Amino acid sequence: MKIRPLGDRVVIKRLEAEETTKSGIVLPSSAKEKPQMAEVVAVGPGGVVDGKEIQMQVKTGDKVFFSKYSGTEIKVDNEELLILRQDDILGIVEE
Repeated sequence: MKIRPLGDRVVIKRLEAEETTKSGIVLPSSAKEKPQMAEVVAVGPGGVVDGKEIQMQVKTGDKVFFSKYSGTEIKVDNEELLILRQDDILGIVEE
């Protein structure tokens, strides 16, 4: 199944959280926070949202940081994804 977001929405997939700390301590899954870094899977067309012209600044494949409590979690083909507005993306990781 493929998702095509509407308006200024973006579909992202969280990147895996590290399982060990820098000092070598292994974290159980219950102690790990969900990562706030993700890869963009799909991007909406932008357009006029709430009376403002929105141009999409992210593209599929970008790695981004996003707000901790933003978006809606969905599950597609046993894969956990997050749909959020472009405004909830804090920055693009440039390597």
